[in-house]
Amino acid sequence: MSLFAILTEAFNFFRNHIRQLAVLTLPLLLIQVAIQLWLGNEMLQADAENPQFGAVHAAAMMVLLLVFSFLIATLTLYLELRSQGHDLAPAQILKASLPFVPPLLLAGVFSGLAILAPVMIFAAFGPLWLIGLIVSLYLFSRLAYVNFMVVVERLTPLEAIKSSFKFSGPITIKTIAVLLLYVPLSLLAGMFSQVAMQVGFPLQLVVEATFSFLGLFVNIALFRLYMVNRKTPDADKAEG
Repeated sequence: MSLFAILTEAFNFFRNHIRQLAVLTLPLLLIQVAIQLWLGNEMLQADAENPQFGAVHAAAMMVLLLVFSFLIATLTLYLELRSQGHDLAPAQILKASLPFVPPLLLAGVFSGLAILAPVMIFAAFGPLWLIGLIVSLYLFSRLAYVNFMVVVERLTPLEAIKSSFKFSGPITIKTIAVLLLYVPLSLLAGMFSQVAMQVGFPLQLVVEATFSFLGLFVNIALFRLYMVNRKTPDADKAEG
């Protein structure tokens, strides 16, 4: 299937299920963005020569990771259930998503460190940071399916990372193209957030949460790309 067809189907899904997606994800996104804004403000106010971050900041970071993992678990489980023709109530989906939070959290930490490592290492060599950025983008594309491996395939964090890397090989270019959709969204979000910041925290929170919600389209497009290229057990038996 062409990339254009993938994006078209993802857009139609996002449009047709926008109300259900909003009910499931917007409360979590508001919490996530609120914590991010608070942490960002704390960093801006910290002493540059002697920054001090205490237990409160560490706890906020942990809550942020948990909320993000819960959000991804909820979204992915919803996409899986809808792809199977099921239509569960939001409360049922949220409850069923909870067991996936710990493995998603671990998988996210491991894959996140792997993705950030090239940028951090090459940044020490000045202009070579660009090479690190390219390597990180490549790794991001190869590990973009970890969440689906955990929730849909029910794999452990390390198995999910290995499976995502293997699975994404033939579709790396398409995956990178989908991930690059984050760029214009981030630029627009930054512009509107700067304007909202002048008005006050509530508007900035609403603006950033709205753009984060729109960013879920990228996850939906990745899921569609994953489902199109996924090998089911029945398909494996047929090939054998």
